[in-house]
Amino acid sequence: MRKYRMIGLWLCAVILVLAGCTGSSSNEKTKTLTLWYWNRSLDDGLLKAVEQQFPGIRIDAQKIGGDFKSKLKTTLAAGSGGPDIVAFNDWVTELFASSDRFYDLYELGAAEIEDDFLDWKWQLGVTPEGTMIALPIDTGPTALYYRADLFEQAGLPSDPEEVHRMLSTWEDYFEAGVQLQQHFGGSVKLTDNISNIYNQINAQSETIYFDRDEEFIGESSASSMRSAWDLAVKASELGLLANANTSSSEWNAAINNGRIASFVGAVWMKEILQQASPDTTGNWKVARAPGGDGNNGGSFLAIMKSSEYPQEAFEVIKWIQSPDNQIQTFNNINLFPSAKAALEAESMHVEEPFFGGQATGEIFTESARNVKPAYFGAKYANINGIVTRELSMVALQGKNSEKAWEDALNRVKKELLR
Repeated sequence: MRKYRMIGLWLCAVILVLAGCTGSSSNEKTKTLTLWYWNRSLDDGLLKAVEQQFPGIRIDAQKIGGDFKSKLKTTLAAGSGGPDIVAFNDWVTELFASSDRFYDLYELGAAEIEDDFLDWKWQLGVTPEGTMIALPIDTGPTALYYRADLFEQAGLPSDPEEVHRMLSTWEDYFEAGVQLQQHFGGSVKLTDNISNIYNQINAQSETIYFDRDEEFIGESSASSMRSAWDLAVKASELGLLANANTSSSEWNAAINNGRIASFVGAVWMKEILQQASPDTTGNWKVARAPGGDGNNGGSFLAIMKSSEYPQEAFEVIKWIQSPDNQIQTFNNINLFPSAKAALEAESMHVEEPFFGGQATGEIFTESARNVKPAYFGAKYANINGIVTRELSMVALQGKNSEKAWEDALNRVKKELLR
């Protein structure tokens, strides 16, 4: 009896040792990659599939709420810590000064997939020194959203191709706006607000506030800053603006009740428009924007130097942003692709009831293919805020436009000295 008891104890000990070894071996093989992102910046379903695609890798996906950019900048200022992989929004150039805190994706193999992506989008993640810190996620190509029924009632073209042909410039668009407003006796405005016009014109430009040496070029003829300002002011002087801030309750009401007939916006405005104006289903259409194609928004993925597994992290983000997975992400959460092959997917040709059966993906695809490469500069957001505040005073308070321009330049120059 004692003999069997000793054998049983020996077997238990062996099992415990083996279990311990197995557990230790499993832990050593598993590599955990921490990811910071915000809601709907990535497809959650796709993130869950990473561990199936890469055995031995675990993704600790942390969805960060609140001020994402502030949290990331605080982490960078601390000089240590941070996730393995982090998402950026379109403020990527603000982080170029901290490029030493991120791996150069070219050194991890990014050059092999560069041709898969839209060139202008790819270059937004490359510093002036040639270091690639951010891999493209999605894009925000722009187009003209318009009420086809209101355009038609005012004697304007309503077919997207005709609208693009006849309203190809901002001046043509404004002229059409005068005709539209005269027809409706001023009860319908052409578009929403002065800042949106200014921003959309700049979005169509290669040179706005800074060159790649971070020199301010706003007063140069090469910059779109002054021409965008003048056109935005002209729209205000012609009385074409509803003076409703995008996505505000006032904007939502004006969109839904037909007081705003059109606006230029990014592809992600489709969802906002549909939520704001359920009563207008079937009346909206989309055409290529007056003045040319532009981009607003779109995100990136980067790998921080704090990561112990940079090569593994790169393979993961490369897989997540492959053309096939970008198509899946577009179908699931409407992130518009940055991979060229994904723009050829059948999903881009799906007819949409809200837009009267139009396949708007075809319009945004052409826009995405024709965006001009641009450099925004580290202080783009600061400068743009100063300028649009002055523009708003012109539209809302009647401030003299030349005085506002001078005040904007003076404030910009003070900001650049900080």
